[in-house]
Amino acid sequence: MTNIEISKVQIGEIAQLQQIARQTFTETFSAFNSEENMKNYLEEGLSIEKLTSEFQDQEAAFYFAIENEKCIGYLKINFGNAQTELKDHTALEIERIYVLQAFHGKGVGQLLYDHAIAIALQKEVQYVWLGVWEQNHRAISFYTKNGFVAFDKHIFKLGDDEQTDIMMKKIM
Repeated sequence: MTNIEISKVQIGEIAQLQQIARQTFTETFSAFNSEENMKNYLEEGLSIEKLTSEFQDQEAAFYFAIENEKCIGYLKINFGNAQTELKDHTALEIERIYVLQAFHGKGVGQLLYDHAIAIALQKEVQYVWLGVWEQNHRAISFYTKNGFVAFDKHIFKLGDDEQTDIMMKKIM
């Protein structure tokens, strides 16, 4: 693996963030969901307006994984009220870790994950949590390997499809 840099996304990079978010989401989930549900999520959930709003939240942060000046993945973390569900001020949520399919198995996701954990340690949170689709066995295995345990479930709506996410956490 060549040198991969993790860099905080800047306001002028929202279009690049949208591009990597849409590409990785499509690669990860298009085979399991209807074209219409995918299209709706990409247009609404990953619109420039929505990403800009998320970016401007002081309790959320985005990071790119960059290799040879090319974005190959990204991370989104949330604190406090930016968290999607628990809103626990003693926790950090990893909302998204996505890596281009061509880079799966090359340690990029681990680098993004390690960056999130370093921030969690710096912020002295008590635990890190996340939600992962119950059908995403690769991700569940990754988080289990990194010390996460399932503690609950919640529904993630993708268009008109209600999907179950397994909520996992790791005590710090």
